Amino acid sequence: MYTHDNKFKNNLKEPGVQCGVWCVLSNPCSTELVASIGFDWILLDVEHAPNDLRSILAQLQAVAPYDSTPIVRLPDHSITAIKQYLDIGVKNLLIPMVENATQARELVSAVRYPPRGVRGIGAGLARASRWGAIKNYLQDADEQICLILQIETEDGLNNLEEILDVEGVGAIFFGPSDLAASMGFIGNPSADAVKKIICEGIFAAKKRNVPTGILSFNKSDIVEYVKSGINFIATGADSYILRVGAEALLREGRSLTNLSLHS
Repeated sequence: MYTHDNKFKNNLKEPGVQCGVWCVLSNPCSTELVASIGFDWILLDVEHAPNDLRSILAQLQAVAPYDSTPIVRLPDHSITAIKQYLDIGVKNLLIPMVENATQARELVSAVRYPPRGVRGIGAGLARASRWGAIKNYLQDADEQICLILQIETEDGLNNLEEILDVEGVGAIFFGPSDLAASMGFIGNPSADAVKKIICEGIFAAKKRNVPTGILSFNKSDIVEYVKSGINFIATGADSYILRVGAEALLREGRSLTNLSLHS
């Protein structure tokens, strides 16, 4: 049975780290396969993947029977897009390139209904309220949405404390790759200076009881971030899993088929 509760948001209040995975292949079948594995959360990417409102809807429907909670990353700060994605049932929104408290307040307002915000009231006709079947949707929706702000520039980190003080920010997500580029370490998100400033950001958020998340493919970096107090982390992506798996399969196939050359 469908529940209005946001499991991902609720679990952020509990001890431990939620393990997730990035999904960029933009296909309901591949996303469903990943969801069936048992990750705590999966990220459906609209910023750097060929997704749109309809393809995200199809993937939300594909993963609905599973325990993995979807998070959707939007490409920008569009209030109109935020409204549309919330109405198709997205509860966890990741917004990129947040750099100051003014942006944070505008985004909080965008995910809340009046009088606390500016979200348009149309969910009674949409999937979010199960087309009106959830009778208390309008009253409860604000508290069930988790707004995650992505910090991925030096300006964002310099303004992190004032962003953390904005009421309604559900979590902070650090973007190591873009942050590394803004600091002069493009292509090297594992640079010591980058990791140091991220760990400081994790600590600053922890002092204010704001959960933090990150994406990292580097095992030693992951250990550092976990020790620093990260709350949710993605350690890979569907495209990476497919490529690495395919490469390993090809190597194995080559070694087996080349046996005939030496027999």
